[in-house]
Amino acid sequence: MDFRPSGVCSQLIRVDVDGDIIKKVEFVGGCAGNTQGISSLVVGMNVHDAISRMEGITCGFKPTSCPDQLAKALKQAISQA
Repeated sequence: MDFRPSGVCSQLIRVDVDGDIIKKVEFVGGCAGNTQGISSLVVGMNVHDAISRMEGITCGFKPTSCPDQLAKALKQAISQA
């Protein structure tokens, strides 16, 4: 599933969820090291655990962040399943 984040540097988040397990995450744009790190950490994780850990994280003065936007993407992915 493709998700268009808002309020962050990333332009697109691609998410692959199988049941409750995150299979793949890819960010397009944003801070490459951080987004690759986030992606690597959440693969294999339970989607609900990942959402609860990342939801509400902010970036500097922004009201959101790439992890927060990933949580939104994961919520959307499981609602479409």
